[in-house]
Order: sequence, then structure tokens, then C-alpha cells
Amino acid sequence: MATPSAPEVWQRGPVEGIPPLLQPVAHSLLQAREELEALMQDFNETLLWEKPAGVASPGFHLQHLSGVIDRLFTYARGEVLTAEQLELLRLENVSPQPGLTVAHLLARFRDQADRALEQLSQTDESTLNDFRGIGRKQIPTTVIGLLVHAAEHTMRHIGQLHVTVKILRNSTLN
Repeated sequence: MATPSAPEVWQRGPVEGIPPLLQPVAHSLLQAREELEALMQDFNETLLWEKPAGVASPGFHLQHLSGVIDRLFTYARGEVLTAEQLELLRLENVSPQPGLTVAHLLARFRDQADRALEQLSQTDESTLNDFRGIGRKQIPTTVIGLLVHAAEHTMRHIGQLHVTVKILRNSTLN
């Protein structure tokens, strides 16, 4: 895990085994994993489903982070979502979910990031412009479009989670 003085993942050089054109995606996923681990360290479980000012709860973000990578990487492989993936998508909007803990959700994200990095390592760069359709409507995109969107969407939710966690932590101090 990075320390506050350590350079960001992208500044540390190439990720071994990842094709050159996919390095930014790998860097984003690894950066997200590091930030998530640091951010959620010692997080109060009782705040997992809180929605300060009506924003999404930490529990939502933690589920969505894993889910969005899973779904977009599935589409990048040219596959359709399974019933299990669709159920997990539905559950992202269900709160609270008493069976879920911060540790469980962090482990889910680590596992999903590892699977995504493995997929990146196996992705042939010559396929990056290949057509991929999203969902039943087959919204058009490409392999690279899906992989980059997975990375940027993940970092967007990491940023939102940072703010939400800071608000919740500060509210318990007052």
C-alpha cells in the first residue's frame, strides 16, 4: 500500500504482464485498490449504510465498485451478464444489507481487481477496437471503451466514497 509520500501507481512504471496500451487501466485499478484499503481502514461498520445529505452510502459504493468492473469486463470479453451478476446489480440499491461488512466488501473488490488485471494481461491489443454491445439493447462500444470506462468509473466512485467517508467520520466526532 502506498504511503502519503509514495508516488501514485502510474508514476511507478509499467505493471508487469500488462500490454502497453492497457497500462493506464491497470494503473487505475491498482490505485483504486490502494486508496480503498487506506480509506476504509478502521471504518465504523455502523456507518456503512448511512447516506449523509442523501448521497450514496459507503456500502453502495463498495458494492458498485466491484460490480461495475465485473460487468464492464464481462462485456469487454463479449459475454452477456449472468443471472448472478444481474442479482448483484439489483442488490447494489438495497440497503442496509446486514450480512455485508466492510471487510467482506473490500475482499470482494480485491478479488474483482485481481480478476480484471488477469483479464488485462490476457487481452490482445489488436482486439481493442473490436465492437462490443452493452446489454439487451447492444449499445455500441469497443473493448478499449469498456476497459477505460471501467477504470474511470471506478476512480469516480473512489472520489465520491472519499467525500462520503470523510463526512461520516467527521459527523461522529461532533
